[in-house]
This record gives sequence, structure tokens and C-alpha cells, in this order.
Amino acid sequence: MNFKEKQKFILEGKMPKVILTLATPIMFNNLIQTLYNLADTYWVSKLGTTSMAAITLVFPVVFLTLSVGMGINVAGTALISQYIGSNRENDGKRIASQMVSFALILSLFLSLIGYFSTPFIIKAMGGEGGVFTQSTEYLSLMFWEMPGMFLILVYTAIKQAQGDTITPMILNVAGVILNIILDPIFILVLGLGIKGAAIATVFSRTIFAIYAIYTLFVNKNGIYLEKNNLGLDKKTLSEIINISLPSSLGQSAAALGFIILNSVVISYGENTLAAFGVGNRINSLILMPAQGIGSSLAAIIGQNLGAYKKERAKLAFNTSIKLTTSFMVVGGITIFMLSQNIVSIFVQNDPNVFNQATNYLRLISLSLPLMGFFQVFVGTFQGSGHTIYAMIMNMGRLWALRLPMIILFKKYTSLDSSGVWYAMVLSNLLICILGLIIYLSGKWQKEVIKAKTVV
Repeated sequence: MNFKEKQKFILEGKMPKVILTLATPIMFNNLIQTLYNLADTYWVSKLGTTSMAAITLVFPVVFLTLSVGMGINVAGTALISQYIGSNRENDGKRIASQMVSFALILSLFLSLIGYFSTPFIIKAMGGEGGVFTQSTEYLSLMFWEMPGMFLILVYTAIKQAQGDTITPMILNVAGVILNIILDPIFILVLGLGIKGAAIATVFSRTIFAIYAIYTLFVNKNGIYLEKNNLGLDKKTLSEIINISLPSSLGQSAAALGFIILNSVVISYGENTLAAFGVGNRINSLILMPAQGIGSSLAAIIGQNLGAYKKERAKLAFNTSIKLTTSFMVVGGITIFMLSQNIVSIFVQNDPNVFNQATNYLRLISLSLPLMGFFQVFVGTFQGSGHTIYAMIMNMGRLWALRLPMIILFKKYTSLDSSGVWYAMVLSNLLICILGLIIYLSGKWQKEVIKAKTVV
């Protein structure tokens, strides 16, 4: 479908077909990305438990920095999709061009700060001995993934806002495949260890990010980049930042919460942290459909609100809830029944890690439908441009609920490390109740694009 055909499909097509058509490429992309994470985990696990604990410890730090880029992605999807729904493509091009310039400058700045501050970050998180050394080696290199990741996020936002989820999928899959090929070469063949995993990721991400942005200049169909719009414009940046800031703050707070969460988990020992990392990577595979549906909602909600089709936006939400619940129930049953077999793929010689990862997976499988609801709520609020609500959910789940419960369980119960898993389930339940209350208020339905074009 061309640009106008995709617009008509999103605004008039049968909703289950619209959601699944847009979500399926995102699901597949998430699947490939998750398989990469599992492959990365597999190769790093060959280096030992300390290496596994090291990458688990620093992952939230990478996510903390990326949350800024994710905020720009959310703002771009919301603004561009609503401008498209209102038939104001020139405003969409203006937003797209500004996003690229802003993302590149900001990501380079963050990379420099992160690179030089890595040892202090690891020490503050409680990393010691071998974990400190390997975490520092890995994280200092991973900070140079930021420019490539930011540009890929911007490219994805521009394409998905138009209803094109296939092209970003193809580029991301190509990058992941290259990463999977390079991982064993750099980690084992060249003997670079954990540093090899970081180098493979940075190289793969950067190459395809450059190509992605290049295509936005040469392909003139739909929303594309224009050189005369690349110079930073205060009014347009303000429009982007107003929407991206709450999202970035929410995801940053969530990432910071996960950093603290990891610090609490590592207090139970390296084995518990390694089990937590293995369990999370396996769980992310089952969450793939819900994440795909939540991401696809951004363009669907945005374009329909931009076209003043509020009832259709509600239909998109209701249909997404039904689809997500179906996927998550099947996924939860699968994980519960096959947890030991799945964990045994990644943990062979450490019974303690094996038992903890298995228990974690079995418990978290019971709350998978709740995690699906969470993705739909966040996708709806982000697509509408009311990112303050997504921020409340991201921050509230960790800071107001999960972390306090983990601390209370550790101090006042005999649950030991299982208290972390129970706190995760309960926090998912309570935050979904809050999400439902926000949704029923109807305030998310108000469009956020400006009434007149900013020149």
C-alpha cells in the first residue's frame, strides 16, 4: 500500500485486521530482537556466571539513556500520525526533520558523558570484583550505541506513524542478524570476551542506522526528510519536547528503578541476579505479541484522533485488549509448563541459578495478561500524545509499588529472593487498575497537534 492507502486503511479498515497488520511486523521484529538477546545471553553465558551478572547489572543503565531516545520516538509517532490524520503532511515532514537533528546531537552528548562516567556508575550500583571489571568494560562501549539507536528510533517513529511497520522491521532484522553473526566471532574467536558483545552491537546498530536515515532523504513517498528543515527550530523542538519529556521522564524513572532493583537483587548474590537476567530474557519472548500490539496502537490511535474519530480510537483499545489477553494466556500456560526445559538451555552447570530462574518464570507467567494490559494502556496514552499518563504508569509501577514492596518483603517476611518475584506480580496488578481508571476518565482522547501550522 502507498501512503494514502495506508492512511485510509487505518482510518476505515476492520479494526482487528488493522491492528494485526501493523502489529505483526513489530512482533516479528521484537521476536528477532529477543532472539538476539537470547543469543547474546547464550554466548556470554559461556564466559561464566560473573559475565552474566555483569550484563544484567548494567542493562538498566543502557535503558536509562535510551529512554530519552524512546521519548523522542513516542513524540514523533504521536505528532506525525495526528498530522497525517488531519491531512497536514508538511507539518509531519517538519517534525520528522527536527527529530533527526535533535536525536543526533543529543545522543552524541549522552555517549560522551556515559563513556567517561562508567566506572563511577558501576561502583555506585554495588558492582565489585569481577562484576565491576566486566560491567565497566561492557558499559563503556555500549554507550557508543546511543547515536545509532536514537536514529533507528526516530526512523521507526516516522515510518510507524504512517502505518509502515514492515520497513523498520526489515532494517532491524538485518541489524540483528549481523549482530548474531558477529557475537561468537568477537566474543570467542577473537577472544574479546564481554567487550566483544558490546562491539558487535555498536557496529551492527550504527551501520543500519546510517542507511535508514539515508533512505528518508531519497525516498519521497509520504513523510520524508528535507534539508531545509534540519536546522534546529525552537518552536518545533518545543512541540516535540512537550510530548517527549513526560515519556522520557517516565521511562528514565523506570530505568532508574530497575537499576535500584538490580542493586537489591544483587544483594541476594550473583546467582540470583543471573537468574533474574535469564528469566527476564525468556519472559520478553512471550511478551512479544503484547509489545507489538501496544506499539501499533500509537499510529492507530494518533491518526484516528487527528481525524476526529474518537469512537474508532476506543474501538482500537478494546480490540487490542481482547487480542492481547488471548496471546498472553497462551504464553503464560506455555511458560509455566515448559519452564524447566527452557531454563536448561541457558543454565547447565549451576543448580542454584537454574532453580531460581525456574521459580521466577513460573510465578511471572501467572501475571502475563496483566503485563499485556500494561502495554495496551501505555500504547494508547502515547499514541494520543498524552504521555503524562504513560509516565505515571511507568514511574508508578516501579517507584510507588514494586520497589517499596520488595524492600518490605525483604525486611518483614521470610520470602528471601522470591519476594522480588511476588512484588513484580502485585505491582503489575495495581498499576493496571490505575491505567483503567485513567482510560475511563476519557481525558486521553483530546488531540495534541496545534491548530495552525508552525512556520
